[in-house]
Amino acid sequence: MRSASSWRVVLPEDWEAGGFGLYIHWPFCMAKCPYCDFNSHVAAKIDQNRWARAYLSEIDRVGALTQGRILRSVFLGGGTPSLMDPEVVDAVLTKVRATWPVANDIEITLEANPTSVDAGRFRGYADAGVSRVSMGIQALNDADLKALGRLHSAAEARAAFDIARSVFERVSFDLIYARQDQTVGAWKAELREALAMAIDHLSLYQLTIEEGTAFGDRYKAGKLRGLPDEDRAADLFAVTQEIADEAGLMAYEVSNHARTGLESRHNLIYWRYGDYAGIGPGAHGRLTLGGLRHATETDRIPMTWLERVERFGSGDSLCAALSVADQRAEFLMMGLRLTEGVDRARLSSFGDYDLSKNINGLIDIGMVETADDRLRTTEAGRPLLNAVLRQLLG
Repeated sequence: MRSASSWRVVLPEDWEAGGFGLYIHWPFCMAKCPYCDFNSHVAAKIDQNRWARAYLSEIDRVGALTQGRILRSVFLGGGTPSLMDPEVVDAVLTKVRATWPVANDIEITLEANPTSVDAGRFRGYADAGVSRVSMGIQALNDADLKALGRLHSAAEARAAFDIARSVFERVSFDLIYARQDQTVGAWKAELREALAMAIDHLSLYQLTIEEGTAFGDRYKAGKLRGLPDEDRAADLFAVTQEIADEAGLMAYEVSNHARTGLESRHNLIYWRYGDYAGIGPGAHGRLTLGGLRHATETDRIPMTWLERVERFGSGDSLCAALSVADQRAEFLMMGLRLTEGVDRARLSSFGDYDLSKNINGLIDIGMVETADDRLRTTEAGRPLLNAVLRQLLG
């Protein structure tokens, strides 16, 4: 039996320090990329009207739990949400606006792949209310795109980006680096090309080999050659920071760079430990309900989730209150990804666990710093975030 103090939670209004957002997961893709461990599925036929009805039902359900909250962001992720019919996106966003009061500057993001882009489709999304597109470009040369299992060419990626820039207020795209046989020089040239594309936000991820993916299987079999060792990966990370900073896209998070004021507001809700509802197969959420912060999860299998909504009126497979220790750990794991770090007053509200010894030890070796009542990783500590977190939470 846990004591009352072990379940003490922060004040219900603590989530407001991060804001409130909505994530909607579209689970379908045209093909499964070999490096991807996201919840994405290939389907020959999709009844988009049926899926729209399920999303609208879930928005009604979650809206009843969170009445009166100001919604600051909506993120349509996947999968490949640019495979959604614009009419479905319009119906979803119309329901969202009828369910919550929305911030004047609400950010509504839709993820897109270059293979599913055309001007008419994008205009339909913009008319529905989408204000920001995040594009999965991943590489700017055809050989590496093929190695990554992408279906588009570099030329198609550039053309899709140009269409997006002509339609939406804000456009971001993703690149993967530390790829097979990639040299520092080649990455410098590619990154500079990306930064020259009138971009205001870039997500730059090192290739990681995840279990359960095609790349993971090849790696285990010794067939995934040319991956960088730790030293070259560190060099690639350092070059990324240097070149992006020079172009005015500072790293505000470990893998994300933006011009000032153009950071991803939705992801900042996660990293600042706000509340967010997760709708759709495999979506996760964090919601403060009745004074307790809850973790929510949904079934990953698309048809199971869909039938659950239709039969039982809820897509959630889990809704569990988080202990204060879990909240503290999550707050640090999310917040220390940010260059700004975490507010120490908020940290102290997650129970009376004394982190000072661990913090002081990390300060002594130059991994973290405290200033302006905040705890943050240093330039040296940011690439070693997982080790820093183990030390803090150990």
